[in-house]
Amino acid sequence: MAIDISRQTTNVIFDPEISSEIITKAIDESAIMQLAQTMEIAGNGKKYQTIEGDPVPEWVGETDLKPVGKFSFGTKEVEPYKLAIIVPFSEEFREDKTALYNECVNRLPKLFGPKVDATVMGTTAPGAHFDVLGNAQAVSMTPPSGKNLYDQFIAADELIGNASGIMSGIALSPQGRSKILAAVDQTNRPLFTAGVQTGTINPILGADVKVAKGIYTAGSPATYGLAGDFSNISYGIVKQITGSISDQATLSYTDGDETVTLNLWQRNMFAVRFEMRIAVMVRDADTFVRLTA
Repeated sequence: MAIDISRQTTNVIFDPEISSEIITKAIDESAIMQLAQTMEIAGNGKKYQTIEGDPVPEWVGETDLKPVGKFSFGTKEVEPYKLAIIVPFSEEFREDKTALYNECVNRLPKLFGPKVDATVMGTTAPGAHFDVLGNAQAVSMTPPSGKNLYDQFIAADELIGNASGIMSGIALSPQGRSKILAAVDQTNRPLFTAGVQTGTINPILGADVKVAKGIYTAGSPATYGLAGDFSNISYGIVKQITGSISDQATLSYTDGDETVTLNLWQRNMFAVRFEMRIAVMVRDADTFVRLTA
């Protein structure tokens, strides 16, 4: 059970301009949110009507009976989940309100954006109605003998096409980016170096490429990236990013195997709590391919 142990808490709801700036920076740190579609979603979630099967036209003779078909329908539920963090500061830092705001703006994207990517790339969702892609089909970024990395992207494109998708985006980890830069053809000429400009990579097979730290997923093998039809993944942020400030609370958290209790008042400190509610929906997981080590 979550318990609010703060006795004197000031709730802060950032004005729309500040909230929009923070959310924009969070999106900039997330490769998946940069490539995905956005959707409107209420705080209690949303139920979508889906079409799961189409009628099939048939060839008929001049006076033959025409076939009768029907669509089959389903539903998909989407629910937002809360992503939160508490950051303690010294009272000396709080004396400068501008510095506090700037620190919030600079820290939030690095906390929220990568966490969204890491969650979508994993197999554990925060809830039943939050979609993840950790079990999506995979193509190795280590080409077999006689092949190069270009061939591997062709293989990924083919898998996506077989699922009636179009590879529109590629989300890469820094490790995946290194694989791209090191890729050479049969004459040892770089395959993708010409596409590197100021830290970005030009489209590969027509797919936009974004790089972010949260994409990397440890494992055997590790996952370096995600290619897919990003029209089939959407996210929605329910409301503005909110925060609470308290200098009276006692924080309890785990540091390794040790449980730490931190009394803010006793140490002349205060803590800022940030949270946002976000939903992620994948319409067709088969149109995504994990790019593995």
